[in-house]
Amino acid sequence: MNYPIPVTPQEIVALRQQPVDEELVAAAIAGVVQIARSQGQSLQDLTAEVLADDTMLDKVQRRWLSDIVAQAWTSIP
Repeated sequence: MNYPIPVTPQEIVALRQQPVDEELVAAAIAGVVQIARSQGQSLQDLTAEVLADDTMLDKVQRRWLSDIVAQAWTSIP
């Protein structure tokens, strides 16, 4: 992977400066999972945040992303 997995929220935000590609998205998701774990969040807490209504993603996109986050949660040691 060309991008290190972010370990802080600031590093996640800094990814906005990079061109978006599959590896960047994967690194961001992995970072979010690891940060959530380090803050004591459960998978249910994290998916609830992803599924929360926002203006960036519609309901179908949020559901798809929550499924990806759940897969990452179980795949990342």
